[in-house]
Amino acid sequence: MGSEFQEVTEAAIIPDACHGQRLDQAVAEMFPQFSRARLQQWIKSGQLLIDGAQLRPKSKVLGGERVVINAQLEAEGEWVANEISLDIVYEDDHILVVNKPIGLVVHPAAGHRSHTLLNALVHHCPNQRSLPRGGIVHRLDKDTSGLMVVAKSLMAHTSLVNQLKEKSVLREYVAIVNGVVRIGGMVDKPIGRHPTHRIKMAVVESGKPAVTHYKVLQRFSAHSLLQLNLETGRTHQIRVHMASLRHPIVGDPLYGGRPVIPKQGDAELTEALQRYPCQALHARKLSFDHPNTAEPVQFESSIRCDMAALLNKLKGVSH
Repeated sequence: MGSEFQEVTEAAIIPDACHGQRLDQAVAEMFPQFSRARLQQWIKSGQLLIDGAQLRPKSKVLGGERVVINAQLEAEGEWVANEISLDIVYEDDHILVVNKPIGLVVHPAAGHRSHTLLNALVHHCPNQRSLPRGGIVHRLDKDTSGLMVVAKSLMAHTSLVNQLKEKSVLREYVAIVNGVVRIGGMVDKPIGRHPTHRIKMAVVESGKPAVTHYKVLQRFSAHSLLQLNLETGRTHQIRVHMASLRHPIVGDPLYGGRPVIPKQGDAELTEALQRYPCQALHARKLSFDHPNTAEPVQFESSIRCDMAALLNKLKGVSH
């Protein structure tokens, strides 16, 4: 299984253009794959040397000095390794793309200290212990399925975090929602913690900016199949935004409300909607620039079987 800690070895010459800059500023420009905070930590611990000497982060550089990094990424958390089967779509030395099933929590938290996706990742690759949040750069809710990219190196982690900040990562979802959506559009409403129900999120003025684009793929008698793209990645974003339009996601236990039963529906469809086990939301497409090659990569995942089965029943009462 190999070492649980990643070794970082880098060497470079400080460019003359950095003359007069602080050391931490200069090396942050030279090594963009590492955060400035981490580089400052290495400078202070002597794991980043200048011409063989340990300096301070605020020391001024002249240009022409030799920078050598010999560092070890220490464990970011004491995560338990759990042997959980993973549906790995793609993997190399830098990234791993996984198709997350419904019911799997992504990151340990109160009430879910083990048997999460992160615990599975640590079992699959112990090096994940030494990466921030175990290499997880974005999340899916417990009962949302689909594609997630995980960083396997610090360079990949920095790159993916930056791409998410720059909104250059394409995250495309499909969802079955209540009601007939007439036309696609965009929801631009801030999301924050619900003022009274602490386990819920809500559209609130004091919330963080959140933007969701949606497109109608198919209309039925009392439901719609939507394609959704995220500009931001707030907690429960799609679920909250769709509920705010009065088109909540079918089966959503927090925001869905009572099942909508089509007037023309038969007993089989009625039972399927009333007993639908989780939210009908699936992350089906993910594209970004590969952190190592900078080449665009794209991954797709087929819609879940339970969603496909419900769609087949809804087609019998198409709009």
